[in-house]
Amino acid sequence: MEPFVWQEERNGCGLFFIKGWMEKDSGITAGFTSRHGGISGQPFGSLNCGLHVQDIPGHVIGNRELLAHALHTQLRDCTYAEQVHGKEVEVVTEAHVGAGIYSRESAIQAKDAFVTNKMGIFIHALFADCVPLFFYDPAHRAVGLAHAGWRGTVLQIARETIETMRRQFGSRPEQLLAAIGPSIQGCCYEVDEKVISKVREVLNELGADRSSNSANGGGSVYTDIGNGKFKLSLQHLNRQIMIKAGIMQAHIEISSLCTSCRTDLFFSHRKEGGRTGRMAAWIGLYE
Repeated sequence: MEPFVWQEERNGCGLFFIKGWMEKDSGITAGFTSRHGGISGQPFGSLNCGLHVQDIPGHVIGNRELLAHALHTQLRDCTYAEQVHGKEVEVVTEAHVGAGIYSRESAIQAKDAFVTNKMGIFIHALFADCVPLFFYDPAHRAVGLAHAGWRGTVLQIARETIETMRRQFGSRPEQLLAAIGPSIQGCCYEVDEKVISKVREVLNELGADRSSNSANGGGSVYTDIGNGKFKLSLQHLNRQIMIKAGIMQAHIEISSLCTSCRTDLFFSHRKEGGRTGRMAAWIGLYE
C-alpha cells in the first residue's frame, strides 16, 4: 500500500501525507508537497518551494506560507536549508527557527539531513527527483529528514542520520520508523559506470547483493541495460543502508510514486530539463 496519501487542503495545497504515522500519533506531521496548489507561474507552476530556481521570491515565500498554513502552523516556525548533496546532519534547535524561510543566506548552510526532538519546529528539505528519507522515533519523540541524491546515498546519509538520532536522543534503530518518499525511481533513473562503481562499493561494504527480498519491500538496486548504462533504484539502496544500520525491514515504507513518470503531480529536474520547481518534504512534532 502506498504510504504517501494525497490530500487537497482547504487552501488548495496538494499534499502527500505519511498517513500511517499520523493516524498512530496525532502529534506528528510528515509528508511531501506536489506541484499543485500554489501561486507560481510557469515553468514553476504552481507550488514551487525553492528559492534557488529563479522563480519570483515573493511567490516562493507565498507558497511556503500556504504550506505552513495547511500544516496548521506558522511560517516563522519552519526551517529551510542550503543543501549540497553531502552527508552532514544538523541537530535542529530553537536557534534554527525561521532559518531560510525568506532568503538562502539565512538558511541552515551546507547540510542535507536534519533531526530534532523539539516540538513546534517544522523541518523542510527541497527535492525535484532526489530521495526524501523520513525518520520517526515514537519512543523518544524525535524525528529526522534527509535529502539523498546519488552522492548523499553512497555517502550513506541514511546511516549518518540514524547514528545522529542515536547519539543525540538515545534512539534505538530497531525502534525507528522510516519512510522513503516520492522520487525518481529505477524505471527512469539511468546512470553510468562512474555512479554504479560507487554503488557497488556501498553494497560490498554492506555485505549486500544488488537484489533484496521483494516480499518485504525490497527490489533490485540496479540493472545493467548495456553500453555502460544502468537503471538505478536509490530507494532500494537506501533501504539496504537503513537495514544495515539496524532499522527493521517491516519498519521501512517505500513510496511507489516516481517524480519522473508523474510530472502531472511532481517537479522532475531530469524529465523537465532542469527548468522546474522544487517540492518540499517536511516533518515536525506539534506542541
